[in-house]
Amino acid sequence: MIKQIKQQQSDSVNDSCSDCGSYVDIGAVVEADDTLLQVNLNGDNALAQAQELQQAALARFSDTKANIEQQAGSVTLSLQFAFSVEKMIFQLEHAL
Repeated sequence: MIKQIKQQQSDSVNDSCSDCGSYVDIGAVVEADDTLLQVNLNGDNALAQAQELQQAALARFSDTKANIEQQAGSVTLSLQFAFSVEKMIFQLEHAL
């Protein structure tokens, strides 16, 4: 099976990873200090959406620090997670 996958790969792919079909090392994509998530929301219910996301983050990851800033016509929610994996999980759970 590995031989078949290698034959089907483009010549520009350098798949030297021991896990068959893995094109990137996850450490090359996720940085350990990538813990800040900023979400910009617009509309009449932007503040309510930001507050809902803030509560969800704090309930799921208790060490998270949150801040909501209101600008003219928009709201920015800043979530500082303790670990980058928490940020990733939160983004996936909330389709962010």
